[in-house]
Amino acid sequence: MKYSERTSRRHILRIGAVAMSGGLLAQQKTLALETPGKLGAPLGPYGDRSPYEKAVRWTRQSRTPETGSSFTPLQESVGTLTPSSLHYERHHSGIPTIDPARHRLVIHGMVDQPLSLSVADIRRLPSLSRTMVLECGGNSGSEWAASTAPDVQRSFGLASCSEWTGVSLSLLLKEVGVRPGASWVIAEGADACHMERSIPLAKALDDALIAYGQNGESLRPAQGYPLRLLLPGWEGNTNVKWLHSLKLTDQPYMARDETSKYSDLMPDGKARIFTYQMEAKSVITFPSGGQTLPGNGLYGLTGLAWSGSGRIDRVEITTDGG
Repeated sequence: MKYSERTSRRHILRIGAVAMSGGLLAQQKTLALETPGKLGAPLGPYGDRSPYEKAVRWTRQSRTPETGSSFTPLQESVGTLTPSSLHYERHHSGIPTIDPARHRLVIHGMVDQPLSLSVADIRRLPSLSRTMVLECGGNSGSEWAASTAPDVQRSFGLASCSEWTGVSLSLLLKEVGVRPGASWVIAEGADACHMERSIPLAKALDDALIAYGQNGESLRPAQGYPLRLLLPGWEGNTNVKWLHSLKLTDQPYMARDETSKYSDLMPDGKARIFTYQMEAKSVITFPSGGQTLPGNGLYGLTGLAWSGSGRIDRVEITTDGG
């Protein structure tokens, strides 16, 4: 099937002309004025979406309610950004409630001057914003299984795109003074399992971000409020939520979630660890699994593409039948 933007525009205009000639416009006007003079809903303190919008996350739970995943409804995506309320989640020990006034980020270990920073201290520093996709290391794993997921949400929904705002980690590391011989940063979260990941110092000095904002507001609790480590292009688990400690060392810690988990099992039975960068992926969001087309005609394909290696410049689509 060949599809062009020009053909699409003409097709839509033809549909519009038929609708108007059939009196559809007059019918819509009548419906809009069924309750003349009736006021709408009053203003509220926090915005809600329309009651006609039904997109929700699908949740995969375990025997422990605090452990599980929720998947972004990619098939409902409008544009590229994911609303914070629909961003995917992966939790190992539940979502902690943290008072930002009492929370601190400690930077210590192989440094000249250890620092203990409050959230307010960090927010006073020069900030930057980056739009990036965050993806769980296990995303699209069902595509390798004997039976694939029934829809794009459950196969690729552990990936979401947000604008993240915070402070460059390299700025903080310059302040503490990294000692010679340091080559790793051990990031630890303040959740119940004390999520811990070993991060190469080179990445920390490159583009790592200490984020406190997402999509124009503070991080939500499920996304690491009040502070989260953001590592562009690297698997989600390394982007430690509820960040409270960064320790500089001369070796990785071989923590539980980088040895027994989030490692790659090789054909010889050994496991490969520290494979951080996410590869290029793409997915068609419409039409996709679980969807039904309303009738015959031309439809525009929609989809998403992302890569841990940087910006996607071109996407090629192959269709059967030429």
